[in-house]
Amino acid sequence: MINLRLANERGHTQLDWLDSWHSFSFDQYHDPRHMGFRTLRVINEDRVVPGEGFGMHQHRDMEILTWVLEGALEHNDSMGNGAPIRPGELQKMSAGRGIAHSEYNHSPKEPVHLLQIWILPNQKGVVPSYEQRSFVEEVNGKLRLVASPDGRDGSIVLLQDAELHIGRLKTGQKVSYELKPGRNVWLQAARGTVALNGVEMKAGDGAAVSEETKLEIIAREDSEILLFDLA
Repeated sequence: MINLRLANERGHTQLDWLDSWHSFSFDQYHDPRHMGFRTLRVINEDRVVPGEGFGMHQHRDMEILTWVLEGALEHNDSMGNGAPIRPGELQKMSAGRGIAHSEYNHSPKEPVHLLQIWILPNQKGVVPSYEQRSFVEEVNGKLRLVASPDGRDGSIVLLQDAELHIGRLKTGQKVSYELKPGRNVWLQAARGTVALNGVEMKAGDGAAVSEETKLEIIAREDSEILLFDLA
């Protein structure tokens, strides 16, 4: 079963410095029909104008992932981490018992386009932690495991029974993914157009997948996809 969440049906926040689309309820956007999927709680697609961003703010008890599509995002946090995040780099914060951070467009001239993802953790009150890793070449032409509960294959560690696979596909490229019994998938089309088991998805569309055994994803044009494998 595949249920589409169309890009233009998402929640929307428009400020003079931020254009943000919310796949699930977030901040002032609330829709009881879309409160998340399994342990996946937030997918925000953000565009931030040059030199602007989110000032220092607090989080706790959440796995927070950032994936930049274009531009660079400057990160600073209360643990002393500070670095730009660029396309092909995945950043994760386990907020645990509490962390403060800020996120700004690293460029004074170019906008930044990113996805911020929240996953509910399986533990609360842990010591906060931070990881940032480059997968620039490794996501090309395939689905690359970039985050997992056991950190296998060089993936970033998540405090949840969840995996994130990311792929950049050229026009006509195809990837397959097999689901184990009881597993569910959320597929996010970040860029381009793909067909998921024959269902067309455009940039910004999401799909909740349950009770399927195998997925076939074909790029109709150059595309970028995020696949979440969830309990």
